[in-house]
Amino acid sequence: MSIGVLVVDDEPIARHAIVRLLRDDPQIEILGECGDGASAVARIRHLSPDLVFLDIQMPAMGGLDVVAEIGAE
Repeated sequence: MSIGVLVVDDEPIARHAIVRLLRDDPQIEILGECGDGASAVARIRHLSPDLVFLDIQMPAMGGLDVVAEIGAE
């Protein structure tokens, strides 16, 4: 059984570094990447990932705003 992961960070270098580290784990399935909060909300609703690596400080809609929008569950 794999863990579906979405990586959200407005900085591409940071986002790619997380993805690169996760790729080595055979139990991790990277479902996608997002560079902003609004895209993250849409992808979370569409993909229902098991785990989200979520940047807290992003322009316009930060990570805590994303959690408030979709709910902690």
